Amino acid sequence: MIQQQTYLNVADNSGARKLMCLRVLGTGNCTYGKIGDKIIAVVKDALPNMPVKRSEIVTAVIVRTRQPVSRASGMTIRFDDNAAVIINDDGNPKGTRVFGPVARELRDKSFTKIVSLAPEVL
Repeated sequence: MIQQQTYLNVADNSGARKLMCLRVLGTGNCTYGKIGDKIIAVVKDALPNMPVKRSEIVTAVIVRTRQPVSRASGMTIRFDDNAAVIINDDGNPKGTRVFGPVARELRDKSFTKIVSLAPEVL
């Protein structure tokens, strides 16, 4: 569950390393985000000489959470960290690679480009 002021790792090679969530989008009145939700975030840590700079406002999609996710089959899945992938206005990732596993729920939310770039889908 991601809310305001939550720090997330960046799971792509766009140049950012840490994000801080400012707002969860598309959830109505709920203030918590889960896997597949879009967020507005600020870049808190970035690599030098890369396209994404520190203190830049970006849109990202949550790909991993420490909060367990229940599936219809009765299985629950939990990751070691909170992570997001920076996306552009079209919903495509800004980076060309995605690091670490991503959840299968992203395919249901039509982030197929992120799923195809990921090395493992759980």
